[in-house]
Amino acid sequence: MTVMTKPQLDEIQQARIDMAAAFRLAARFKLEEGIDNHFSYALPGKEERYLFNTYGKHWSRMKASDIIVVDGEGKTIVGDVPVERSAFCIHVPIHQANPDARAVFHTHMPYATAMSMLEDHKLEHNEQNSLRYYNDTAYDDDYTGLAHDPAEGHRLAKVMGKAKILFMANHGVTVVGKTIADAFSDVYFLERACQVQVLALSTGKKLRQTNPQIQHKTKRQFDEEAAPYFPMFFDAMKKILDEDEPEYKN
Repeated sequence: MTVMTKPQLDEIQQARIDMAAAFRLAARFKLEEGIDNHFSYALPGKEERYLFNTYGKHWSRMKASDIIVVDGEGKTIVGDVPVERSAFCIHVPIHQANPDARAVFHTHMPYATAMSMLEDHKLEHNEQNSLRYYNDTAYDDDYTGLAHDPAEGHRLAKVMGKAKILFMANHGVTVVGKTIADAFSDVYFLERACQVQVLALSTGKKLRQTNPQIQHKTKRQFDEEAAPYFPMFFDAMKKILDEDEPEYKN
């Protein structure tokens, strides 16, 4: 049995607190779907250890103690409930295929999911938030039913590659990030980009296009200049939770 040192334990506990915050904030922004959907986070270390939400608990009531630790075979090693089957089958193969995908967030948030239902479900890179994901978005065109086999996760991981965003046909989206803060920020701003696109298309008018040079420039600005500030959004939102719902840390 491996004995964890205090710094490791502290790091795990902070990750569980951040995961609980991400769930509660996602519920505040209406990015959840009942008790379904799932977030995961790969803990540092040589052994495969992943944080997942307790299935059956509403995201708006999630606490750090509700975040379970699961191994690479799907066995719960911290917590008293099993990991939800589709969560394990989707997330773990993506973690395994992309070491930079420390955080993997899968949601059926309304506007992104609506776009996944369109025959042409591409994110138009014509609005500032959408340009954040320029050349960083993948599309799965084959809905295969409920993901109850790891083979489906491996298929999705292959389609996603190193992209941050995966639109899953007729299903929703999966977003990955190096940190919980990065993934949450991208989930939030991706939904905003999708919302704006749906609203613009609902007018029936033609979208104003941006030229490729500006698209490349803006993406570079996001990656090189704006990215260091992305965690500030998550930190600011956690401060609101600290005041309104401090029990999320328990």
